[in-house]
Amino acid sequence: MRQICIGLMGIALGLGCVVAAPVHAPPSIRVLLASDVQRLEIRTDNVIWVADERDQARPYWAKLRLEVRGQAILLNGSRIDGGQVTLRAGEQDLKLWLPQPNGNGNGVPPLSGGDKPTLQVSGLVQLVLRGNGVLVINHVDLEEYVKGVVPSEVNSAWHPEMLKAQAVAARTYALYQHMLADARDYDVVASIQDQVYRGRHGVDARVEQAVESTRGLVVTYQNAPIYAAFSSTAAGLTEDAVVVWSKDLPYLKGVECPFDLESPYYQWKASFKLETLEKNLRQLGFPVGTIATLTPLSQSRAGRVATLRILHSKGELILRGEELRKAVGYTVIPSTQFTIDSIGEEVMLSGYGAGHAVGLCQWGAKELAQLGYSYASILRYYYPGTELQDASLTQTPPVAPVISTPVF
Repeated sequence: MRQICIGLMGIALGLGCVVAAPVHAPPSIRVLLASDVQRLEIRTDNVIWVADERDQARPYWAKLRLEVRGQAILLNGSRIDGGQVTLRAGEQDLKLWLPQPNGNGNGVPPLSGGDKPTLQVSGLVQLVLRGNGVLVINHVDLEEYVKGVVPSEVNSAWHPEMLKAQAVAARTYALYQHMLADARDYDVVASIQDQVYRGRHGVDARVEQAVESTRGLVVTYQNAPIYAAFSSTAAGLTEDAVVVWSKDLPYLKGVECPFDLESPYYQWKASFKLETLEKNLRQLGFPVGTIATLTPLSQSRAGRVATLRILHSKGELILRGEELRKAVGYTVIPSTQFTIDSIGEEVMLSGYGAGHAVGLCQWGAKELAQLGYSYASILRYYYPGTELQDASLTQTPPVAPVISTPVF
């Protein structure tokens, strides 16, 4: 692997890093598309083969309707033995009409167009009976999965080097989860809980080129894929993982990011009802009463709210900044880089940036690509101490960090 790197402005970036993409057989990634599904429609342009738990397969022509009744799976009204079935359509894609995502973050982000399928996916779809519904899991080639993530996470009209950086980060994150998910039914969720994935939606020639030109490459630390976190807009220093997730990962340390001034999320204002915060905190298991005050208590090195002090009728609660975002809503409070303007029935905030700001800053990477930096340089900058490596040559990461907030 050959690399030529040139530093600029005291920043560890390179304009001319050249990395040859290796060729290898990628693994299959198990993507949870939705959970607790009781009704589902699947279509294809040809025959759908359905296999039960004993791998006994039978063909269905073009269209399937699934329904869960009690502890049984019905396909076109007929009961299927066992607790799971697998659907495939050969080289054809499967088109799925799914329910809207539920409130806990599981499920597929909605797409416009009522007559259009929620998702169109390659590979196979596994339906696993859990409780009163099924898990809908797409088993898809890693590279095809990355093609579905890139246009869901960033604009495919962005600079090709940024698209490549996003492709490598998405591939790395998926492989990391795949290597550590033996005890789970799936590797990743198709939402901001992991990475947004919409199957074939938005995949164009630019996305194809970005993924194929980096095929098989992942970001590694000590020969293992990293937890390749990324978010929209840092608006200053990126954040240490230990501040956000209490996990001290050597490659997720804050770096300067003065590159995302053009982001629409660079500066914002937000508000939420105090009553909503009280209710949501209780649902998350915090025994709070009526809140009297909400005050930032400590800040991270990057200037974000690390902890807050909440005085309420039952006592005091110390809350992490990301826990506040989770309680109120990640889209309501875009980041923890905020100040509290006023507190009444509503809490008014002013802030900067979007997302947890750990790892790759997407808008920062966009600007760096436009300035002429290669995707390899961008990745090495936002993930200090890492290298690009052929995924087939990597080893299993030592420990899986327990992350309670989305990669968003």
